[in-house]
Amino acid sequence: MAEIKAEPFAFPLRRDKLALIVIDMQRDFAEPGGFGESLGNDVSRIIRIVPDVKRLIAGFRKAGLPVVHTMECHRPDLSDLPPAKRNRGNPALKIGDEGPMGRVLISGEPGTAILSELAPVEGEIVIEKPGKGAFYATPLGDLLKARGIEQLVFAGVTTEVCVQTTMREANDRGYECLLAEEATESYFSGFKQAAIAMIVAQGAIVGWVASIDAIMEGISHA
Repeated sequence: MAEIKAEPFAFPLRRDKLALIVIDMQRDFAEPGGFGESLGNDVSRIIRIVPDVKRLIAGFRKAGLPVVHTMECHRPDLSDLPPAKRNRGNPALKIGDEGPMGRVLISGEPGTAILSELAPVEGEIVIEKPGKGAFYATPLGDLLKARGIEQLVFAGVTTEVCVQTTMREANDRGYECLLAEEATESYFSGFKQAAIAMIVAQGAIVGWVASIDAIMEGISHA
């Protein structure tokens, strides 16, 4: 069996069962004037990982492996947005409000779009998710099952919220999960490393972490 050099130990790669999940690399989370900045966050931390995420996506495309993109967003009538979510964070703009890039985190609005450098290509799965986890209230599980996917590599933002939540959801569903270290980030210094420590603790209780170089070498030589 092929392996990817990873922590806390080598990831047991099954190349024909592998897909990449890119979490929420959206304008509203990464660009000035978006929802992320309205919460008081330094969005430049997110922009810095774009070249690494782009390189990882390109590697999966070149290897002929599936790429899945997620977008956190809600219906225009807000019927899938509970008050417990809308009212959190003390934002200057709430989800559904009109902002510089259209209504915040609403499906189809300019700010909800994935960054142009990372945009999906024809044939790639795009999941619109109303929650932090990509399996909640979405068809993701069925789509992965139909393609025979059993292992997932993760990239995107933020490490401790939507990425970790989706990894935990995937782990509970039996997927083996690997986080691409340079292709994920948090708004908060230290949160990324804390999340990684939680993920790999106790013998990869949630999953593994590896460098992009190690992942690319694994998928290209398996």
